[in-house]
Amino acid sequence: MLVFILNAGSSSLKYQLMNPVSKEVLATGLCERIGIDGVLKHEFGDNKLTLEVSMPTHKEAIELVLKTLVESEGKVINSIDDIDAIGHRAVHGGEEFASSVMVTPRVIEKMKELIPLAPLHNPANIMGMEICAELMPGKPNVAVFDTAFHQTMPDYAYMYALPYDQYAKHGIRKYGFHGTSHFFVSNEAKGMLDKKHNTRIIVCHLGNGSSVSAVLNGKCIDTSMGLTPVQGLMMGTRAGDVGAGAISYMMSKENLSIDQALDVMNKKSGILGISGKSSDLREVLQGMQDGDDRCRLAVEMVAYNIKKYVGAYVAALDGVDALCFTGGIGENSSLIREIVCAGLDGMGLIIDPTKNNRRRSVARDIATNSSSARIFVIPTNEEYVIANDTYKIVSGIEK
Repeated sequence: MLVFILNAGSSSLKYQLMNPVSKEVLATGLCERIGIDGVLKHEFGDNKLTLEVSMPTHKEAIELVLKTLVESEGKVINSIDDIDAIGHRAVHGGEEFASSVMVTPRVIEKMKELIPLAPLHNPANIMGMEICAELMPGKPNVAVFDTAFHQTMPDYAYMYALPYDQYAKHGIRKYGFHGTSHFFVSNEAKGMLDKKHNTRIIVCHLGNGSSVSAVLNGKCIDTSMGLTPVQGLMMGTRAGDVGAGAISYMMSKENLSIDQALDVMNKKSGILGISGKSSDLREVLQGMQDGDDRCRLAVEMVAYNIKKYVGAYVAALDGVDALCFTGGIGENSSLIREIVCAGLDGMGLIIDPTKNNRRRSVARDIATNSSSARIFVIPTNEEYVIANDTYKIVSGIEK
């Protein structure tokens, strides 16, 4: 089976063509600057193709991708008919969707009702589904939700201590995100452990967006992100956990509206806001090495925030069998992993400096032999989760 995987953003479009059974990836790519001018970056095998083509809307972008897959020098299939199904990344499923589902008119309507919870993401996700249904009629479409994996959290973990009617009337609670990554990594970790049952796994998905989850026996019992992705860890441009009083005080001092304050917290805070240099941790790490004290502060804050959540989730899980690092930062920054794990010996987490500093692109254990819990670096594969869920639902393996 060939699955066309689509991740539609507000002005961009990521895609991949994969056989989920063999895990073979035929092509992968990105459409950028949709509605502005348009750039397609297409990779197939060892080859790369870049096209500058006008993409006024997502429809033209998807049309260009499909044409590239079958006609241009980037051709990898003979016909669109070779595509068996389309798997869509869907950001917010609320409480409605606890698993991946076949896209139907009812699903689309429910996702539209959830737009207030994800105003930047759900409209683009829905648009991708509707365009694919138009361009490839009769092909099954499957929605795979970022929030679904976290729907196993108990109520005492996902509720906010606001008046209960705020939850009853408006669904105000923690939902969590990066669910496909947390599912994939925790499942891989479970397979890497000698202990196959009663597993207690903490996953740190660290990138421009970052989150931590506590996974007990394969089910999420807590996660750091909340109603929206701004809660939790300090991220590339997101503030993470900030007291409501501090936000209110900032608004009054700077004369900010709610929308302006949210813009500051989502786009101008985090690593960028503290360092004043960049939202890219690689540049900030270089700045720290060059003696920039604000870059040093940003790096130490990032690691400290992660470490606090790790400690909290060891308590929530009544111990830990594996601590996992994934995502661009988690997989590539040995320094962040080192700082996070420093001093966690009492929790059974002892990092091996030699293993930690060895750069490899495969799943690996970087704990010492004497560490009672394992420390894994596991490259995430969200696209595979989307493709595999699509395959199972379309094939009737999961209903």
